Amino acid sequence: AVVEPFRQGLRDLGYIEGQNIVIEYRSAEGRHERLRELADELLRLEPDVLVAAFPAPALAVKDATRTVPVVAVGVDNPVQMGLAASLARPGGNFTGISGFALELIAKRLQLVHQLVPTARRIGILVNPNVMRAGALDRPIVDWEHTLGVRISVYPAVGPDEFEGVFNAMARDGVGGLVVLADANTYTHRVRLNALCLQWRMPSVWGGRDFLTGGGLASYQSAFPATYRRAAALVDKGLKGGKPAEIAFEQSTKIELVIDRRAINALGIAVPRSIIVSADAVLE
Repeated sequence: AVVEPFRQGLRDLGYIEGQNIVIEYRSAEGRHERLRELADELLRLEPDVLVAAFPAPALAVKDATRTVPVVAVGVDNPVQMGLAASLARPGGNFTGISGFALELIAKRLQLVHQLVPTARRIGILVNPNVMRAGALDRPIVDWEHTLGVRISVYPAVGPDEFEGVFNAMARDGVGGLVVLADANTYTHRVRLNALCLQWRMPSVWGGRDFLTGGGLASYQSAFPATYRRAAALVDKGLKGGKPAEIAFEQSTKIELVIDRRAINALGIAVPRSIIVSADAVLE
C-alpha cells in the first residue's frame, strides 16, 4: 500500500533503483521509541531527500533535522503539527501530502452511527504519540451535538495496552469504534481486527489495508494513489526545488471500503445505501 506505489511513481518519472537512484528503507515496526534512532541513521547517510510515512515518523524527522528536504506523506494537519507555516508556503524543510484529518474522523463517526444506530457512545482509538492530548476535545463537542451520541477517546501506545482499552470500552458501554490510522495501528492491524471480533466491536478505520476481517469499513484517502503522488514531490526535491516553496498537497481520492467478512462475523445489518456507495467491498 505504501512502498510499491511509491517505487512505481518513481519509475514513472524515470528513476530506477540501482541505476540512477538509491533508496534506503527503515521501519520502526510499531516501536515508536525507535523512530528518532532510525531518522538519525538515515540522516547519517546524507540523503538528498527524506520521505516520512505517516505522522509519528514525520514528527521524529522534524526533531532530527532542519535542513534536509523532507516529504511527509499521510500526515494529518501539517500546520497544526508544526511541519509547515502554511499549506501554500510551508516555509521550512518540509512539504508533502496531507489527509483531511478532522473531516475524515467526522465521516467515520457518521459511518459508525449509521452502521450501529443503537450505539449511545462511540470510541476513538488514538496513539498519543501521534495525536496530542486534547486535540479532539473541541471537535468532539460538535460531533456529539450532530450525531446525538457520546464520544470518548481511548489512547493506546502499543499492543500491550490494547486489551486494557477494549476492557475500558466495554465498561463504558461503547457501541462502536473509530480507529485512527498511524504506523503503529498498521503494524498491529491483525491483532486489532481480532480484538474487534473478540469484543464484537463494530469499527471504522483509516485505510482499506487496515481491514483484515474484523473491521467493518474504512473511509480514507487511497494510500497507493497518495504514495505514488509522493514520488512527484521527491522528484521536485531532487531537481533542486525547495520544500519551503513547494505547497503541501491534500489527498484527492477518498474511498469507502466495506469488509463483508466482518459484517458476517459480527452479524451487522448494513444499510444497502452504504453498500452501493462503497468504492470496494472485500469478500
